[in-house]
Amino acid sequence: MIEPLDRNREELTDDNHKDGIDRRGFLKCMAWAGTGMLWTLNGGVLSSRVFGADNASAGKSMNFVQISDSHIGFNKAANNDVTATLQEAVAKINALPTPPAFILHTGDLTQLSQADQFDTVDQILKGAKTTTGNVFYVPGEHDVLGDGGKLYLARYGKGTQGSGWHSFDYNGVHFIGLVNVLSLKEKGMGDLGQEQLTWLKNDVAGLASSTPIVVFAHIPLWEVYPQWGWGTDDGAQALSYLKRFGSVTVLNGHIHQTLQKIEGGVHFHTAMSTAFPQPAPGTAATPGPMVVPAGQLRHVLGVTNVNYVPGKHPLALVDLPLLSSTAAPAPEGDAQ
Repeated sequence: MIEPLDRNREELTDDNHKDGIDRRGFLKCMAWAGTGMLWTLNGGVLSSRVFGADNASAGKSMNFVQISDSHIGFNKAANNDVTATLQEAVAKINALPTPPAFILHTGDLTQLSQADQFDTVDQILKGAKTTTGNVFYVPGEHDVLGDGGKLYLARYGKGTQGSGWHSFDYNGVHFIGLVNVLSLKEKGMGDLGQEQLTWLKNDVAGLASSTPIVVFAHIPLWEVYPQWGWGTDDGAQALSYLKRFGSVTVLNGHIHQTLQKIEGGVHFHTAMSTAFPQPAPGTAATPGPMVVPAGQLRHVLGVTNVNYVPGKHPLALVDLPLLSSTAAPAPEGDAQ
């Protein structure tokens, strides 16, 4: 199974299972060949097609792109040129037959939250072709190192609340950006905190239950692998406020690989990194940058593109590597 804004709610315009998965289940659902997915939000349900695939409904659709874990400033054996691979991801986006409306970046823009690293991210993403010109961010833990996120907020916090959480509406879809990296719990588990949870509850209170919801955050809101801190301590409470909605999609980064879970009306999806892979849950002593054989790196990096066509309801998840249009074999390597 391969799977900035007034009151944080401003309408953008564009003219144009089970409650857990065992380790075996994770490995079956984990796809290392992960890039180039064009998501489609059809009547509130996400589907996808590969980059460059034919789409007769493209003229009616809305799409956006998710980028995650760029780690600009990282320079080790797992990838000694993360700037180049982020540039390749942008080139992949720009090759889409229909430009996305905007980009969501789900954190770890940088490796060490330094000004020059943020500058590099900004310059590269300026080259991405979108119809609104917008990029929406949430921070990763690497973006708040040393200063508690002050530099990140100075750049990307306009119109947000608290440590950077925010929401906006686009073409009838309600988007919610959450921050779960500033008060990490045991083993690095994410945490939202009561202030943000109260804001979230109030943010969705006035929405009709038929409103499609897209949540994006850095650390997964579901417990992917708590032993490595791959989950959010109070994520279940956040999701309880969204249970009444018929369609909820949660997009995360942090774990540098594609995993999917569908629970009730909630679709969870974690994105590939544009920098380096990490080991599958439980397959190494610890998480961290993973070295793969020469020539395989671009098979395990990528972006996610989401496309919405009202009135259709297919759900089919496909991942493609940056390097080619065919799935790559699972890489071999050790955590570093």
